[in-house]
Amino acid sequence: MGKPTRLNDQQVTEGLARLPGWELRDGKLHRALRFADFVEAFGFMSRVALAAERMDHHPEWFNVYNRVVIDLRTHDCDGISDRDFELALKIDSMA
Repeated sequence: MGKPTRLNDQQVTEGLARLPGWELRDGKLHRALRFADFVEAFGFMSRVALAAERMDHHPEWFNVYNRVVIDLRTHDCDGISDRDFELALKIDSMA
């Protein structure tokens, strides 16, 4: 797999239009999720962790009780790449 390519502003805007619940915040794809309780939130994070590891593309995230906050950015290209959108779609399918 080669170095990911940084998407331009228009490409990011178009990608976000296909991802309800996600927004651009501080140069990252951002989403906040709520679950019924800690166990459900942690289970979700475990599923995402396995998918992210298979992709070798890991989220920045934060968890308190039933809340999970996720930021996606590709450090290899110093911006947002297709890999971020691919992981966001997988995250949405697990949420």
